[in-house]
Amino acid sequence: MTRECPSPTPGSGAPLSGSVLAETAVVFAVVLSIHATVWDRYSWCAVALAVQAFYVQYKWDRLLQQGSAVFQFRMSANSGLLPASMVMPLFGLVMKERCQAAGNPFFERFGIVVAATGMAVALFSSVLALGITRPVPTNTCVILGLAGGVIIYIMKHSLSVGEVIEVLEVLLIFVYLNMILLYLLPRCFTPGEALLVLGGISFVLNQLIKRSLTLVEGQGDPVDFFLLVVVVGMVLMGIFFSTLFVFMDSGTWASSIFFHLMTCVLGLGVVLPWLHRLIRRNPLLWLLQFLFQTDTRIYLLAYWFLLATLACLVVLYQNAKRSSSESKKHQAPTIARKYFHLIVVATYIPGIIFDRPLLYVAATVCLAVFIFLEYVRYFRIKPLGHTLRSLLSLFLDERDSGPLILTHIYLLLGMSLPIWLIPRPCTQKGSLGGARALVPYAGVLAVGVGDTVASIFGSTMGEIRWPGTKKTFEGTMTSIFAQIISVALILIFDSGVDLNYSYAWILGSISTVSLLEAYTTQIDNLLLPLYLLILLMA
Repeated sequence: MTRECPSPTPGSGAPLSGSVLAETAVVFAVVLSIHATVWDRYSWCAVALAVQAFYVQYKWDRLLQQGSAVFQFRMSANSGLLPASMVMPLFGLVMKERCQAAGNPFFERFGIVVAATGMAVALFSSVLALGITRPVPTNTCVILGLAGGVIIYIMKHSLSVGEVIEVLEVLLIFVYLNMILLYLLPRCFTPGEALLVLGGISFVLNQLIKRSLTLVEGQGDPVDFFLLVVVVGMVLMGIFFSTLFVFMDSGTWASSIFFHLMTCVLGLGVVLPWLHRLIRRNPLLWLLQFLFQTDTRIYLLAYWFLLATLACLVVLYQNAKRSSSESKKHQAPTIARKYFHLIVVATYIPGIIFDRPLLYVAATVCLAVFIFLEYVRYFRIKPLGHTLRSLLSLFLDERDSGPLILTHIYLLLGMSLPIWLIPRPCTQKGSLGGARALVPYAGVLAVGVGDTVASIFGSTMGEIRWPGTKKTFEGTMTSIFAQIISVALILIFDSGVDLNYSYAWILGSISTVSLLEAYTTQIDNLLLPLYLLILLMA
């Protein structure tokens, strides 16, 4: 591929595609619609961040096209910097407003810290992109400098010294995780996905360290500590084994035995004592008491076990079809992959209605199991490593171009984040009335229903394609209609949901996220629930 000398302005070189411009328009529509309802001085920061992210995204796209990026990113998508940059800041701002309405000053301040942290990591990613662009794009650097100046000027009057230090700590962790994970896992992320995933992990790690060092007796919910320790523990375990197996062949029986022994040592010697210090009780006994506390929880666990068995049978059935197929490259059709979306919907809806704390913990356990099995598959750990590689290769698509298979983990995250992210003290005093009552269902609506219906109907009956994409108009329209029907069913079966006539905002939010699904090339299982969550909270 011949390289063209970059020009300092975003209007030269390879033109912006129609799909990228449409995705940009949708993101700006989300930003402006949120700040039409939640407008304060922080809104100027979000708007300035969105403008500079749009300019820098163009530079990232050109670097990816020319193969000039420092790390190897996923090539089947654009950089996705703009939609990823806005998630944490927008979520932090709407959290601040909701917790302020609930009269909870602690989480109100926490929302401001989340927004400031999201802006900091987004600005760092933008500086990274411009730092490796040659020649330096003058106009884009000026816009980045102006946006950074506006954000720093407004935020310096809003954050205490301790909060500024906290933001810088997260930024430092983010920088190191970028260098480590993007080097170890080439082609697994786009720049935007790396920003979103690694930014979230950095924030969780910093929160866990902070809470461990400033622990107060009786402060904090064990359920929240359980999520923090599990996420950080699994990430650190992956970094440890990735470093170790640089010097060892992970596919031998000796390495496999060592892997299992070290997993037990890290789990029993680090993770459990860490969790014991935070919750001040035996973690295993607490977990068993929590899971089997009521008859409802026992029934839900039995029901979920049956659904998990069904999902395993689907995998085995599809692999049996591949074995009987003459083609060695047989892949599961789109409809077969969407079976898992339907199974996840059937899993989450009863949990949301009957016992959200149980769903919170069960999703955390499931995330740990998924990540552990991915380590086993990636490192070819005996006896299951090669079997998992064979079984899961059937369900690969263009998004799994790197060494990791992440789509099923992204699906779990997309469904669970609306349950994990909302501070429970801010859901009291009626602060989740109206459209906000649907916040726990954001993953179910956006991914479980919307993305599934759009994919099935779009691939089977769609004829009119959105410009510049493979997505169809029919798929998007049926997706919106299916989500509206789902909202009506939620109203019938969940007596705790009262929309208070906010139907227009709900329809607009669902339609906007469905348009984003049609145009984005990022991981929709992760991005769509977050944007719907933000819109419903606003």
